[in-house]
Amino acid sequence: MKDRFGREIDYLRISITDRCNLRCVYCMPENGVVQIPHEEILTYDEITRISRCMTGLGIRKIKLTGGEPLIRKNCATLVRMLKELPGIEKVTLTTNGVLLEEQIADLAEAGLDDINISLDTLNAAEFAKVTRRESLDRVLEGIQAALQYPQIGLKINCVPVVEEQENLVSIARLAKQYPIHVRFIEMMPIGYGKDFQFRGESEICEILEKAYGRMTPIKERYGNGPCHYYKIEEFQGKIGFISAMTHKFCDQCNRVRMTAEGFLKACLQYQTGTDLKNLMRSGCTDDELTEAIQKVIWEKPVSHHFTSEEIETDECKLMSQIGG
Repeated sequence: MKDRFGREIDYLRISITDRCNLRCVYCMPENGVVQIPHEEILTYDEITRISRCMTGLGIRKIKLTGGEPLIRKNCATLVRMLKELPGIEKVTLTTNGVLLEEQIADLAEAGLDDINISLDTLNAAEFAKVTRRESLDRVLEGIQAALQYPQIGLKINCVPVVEEQENLVSIARLAKQYPIHVRFIEMMPIGYGKDFQFRGESEICEILEKAYGRMTPIKERYGNGPCHYYKIEEFQGKIGFISAMTHKFCDQCNRVRMTAEGFLKACLQYQTGTDLKNLMRSGCTDDELTEAIQKVIWEKPVSHHFTSEEIETDECKLMSQIGG
């Protein structure tokens, strides 16, 4: 399936809950957000039905997100259901890692392909400041547990919100010590992220090269999205960057997103899309569901405009409500 600008859309990000056990300062308020009632969240059967229709349109890779997806009961069951769909090549998961140690065995058995762990610092005090929770030990235990399953690719996603340069150096060191790819993600001006300055790729590269030596760009891709990577001598993993602000990659965008309520979005920045939940619960056929999905994909915007003035159709929800 291609959109009207010729981009091949083969990647679906699915939020399975808006709930989270952390309260990251750039994502949500300290007291959390008004939660979606359980009955308004898609069931696993509904998610699987939508995904089955999407495989007919060329979706091959699915990422499960939240909120925090591991909060939702029996997440591994959904992984197994999606892996059984004809045409699905990869099912991956983005998590904060707090609940990973206790669930990794079930996720591995279900066939999960990759895990992205959101981790902005290895300093316990800074972690508590950023997340408003003291859970760093549990995240690190989750990483160690995941490393026991080499068939599952492991990545660290770091939003460089902690100012000290040593924080970037220490996070990057994980790629030296372990077969983990460490990716630095520029702060997106969505929700509370608008209150933070992003750190650009060139600045971070300069800091890391001072600490570890030359970073050599490589062409290989190690995931579903637009991340590009560098290798460093003696590192087991790679260093990656997702630089939506300084290295705009909209012309290569291959994804659509679905919220926990079943609203299909073609672009992170815009409110526009289609409510697939109401369509299904009104008794639509698979053909009608597929047609609605196809329309959203075809009308995918040409690009975001985060560096320009806001417009009326810009998304006003928080990242945890959209699906990070």
